[in-house]
Amino acid sequence: MKKLTSKEEEIMGFFWEKGPLFVKEIVTFYEEPRPHFNTISTIVRGLEEKGFVAHKAHRGTFQYYAAVSRDDFSRRTLKGVISKYFNNSYLNAVSSLVQEEDISLDELKRLIAEVEKDGTTGEPGHKK
Repeated sequence: MKKLTSKEEEIMGFFWEKGPLFVKEIVTFYEEPRPHFNTISTIVRGLEEKGFVAHKAHRGTFQYYAAVSRDDFSRRTLKGVISKYFNNSYLNAVSSLVQEEDISLDELKRLIAEVEKDGTTGEPGHKK
């Protein structure tokens, strides 16, 4: 999956939260001074080229909608971070979170209990 810029992620957030949208609607979600219609339109078309959104023709204009779910995007992004920064090791990623105190040992124990309850094998995306 291709990476997104911060502006692209922001606009994808609108699609994930609000559903199908016209570019003119997206513009209204911004505070003044609002970005120009053409700027948002260019970003949305870029998202479509990357496969993140698709469109339907609607009364002479296009209504865009998310073609990728937020969950799918989150999973793929997390996999990319773990691959790039943690040598493709989920253990190294979790270990780093514990060492940096971003996750407590109690939270880690709860996470392990949840994983055991769900019956996963320890490999991402695989059940027993």
